[in-house]
Amino acid sequence: MSSSRDMSSSRDMSSSQRLESLTLVAAASRNRVIGKDGQLPWHEPEDLKYFRTVTTGHAIIMGRKTWDALGKPLPKRRNIVVTRRTDLVIPGAEVFTSLSAAITAARNTDPEPQVIGGGELYQLALPLATRVLLTEIQRDVDGDAWFPELGNEWTETSRRESGALAFLVFERRSP
Repeated sequence: MSSSRDMSSSRDMSSSQRLESLTLVAAASRNRVIGKDGQLPWHEPEDLKYFRTVTTGHAIIMGRKTWDALGKPLPKRRNIVVTRRTDLVIPGAEVFTSLSAAITAARNTDPEPQVIGGGELYQLALPLATRVLLTEIQRDVDGDAWFPELGNEWTETSRRESGALAFLVFERRSP
């Protein structure tokens, strides 16, 4: 268990400082919804297969609500959970009370850890991220958790469309 620093990110980062690799992996509707009542509000097998392909072999960092939705460790990945609860022990996962501690631990075995949700963790991790792998569900969906808006510092570098899905890659522009 890490120290109990708060779940904030280092937003004061100088623009000249080079970020270490950190990827956000998400699926979101056109209106940026990523969840409803603790679950994905869609079932898209092609996206689930893509998620498995891009995350296998990586350290994946998630919030406690995302862990609860998964219900078990994802195989062939290092499962890391960020929570405010200092007493939480999760079989099959490492638990940290700050995103920065989770990222530091993940980088001990993975040069490009991946944040897989949920909404609050995406918001905290976005200023630290260098790449976003975003599956866009090409319809509006009702929900209660959202993916943060990507600003002008992001460039779409790849797009593959497949039916009602668009698989997008965004890279952070160099300062």
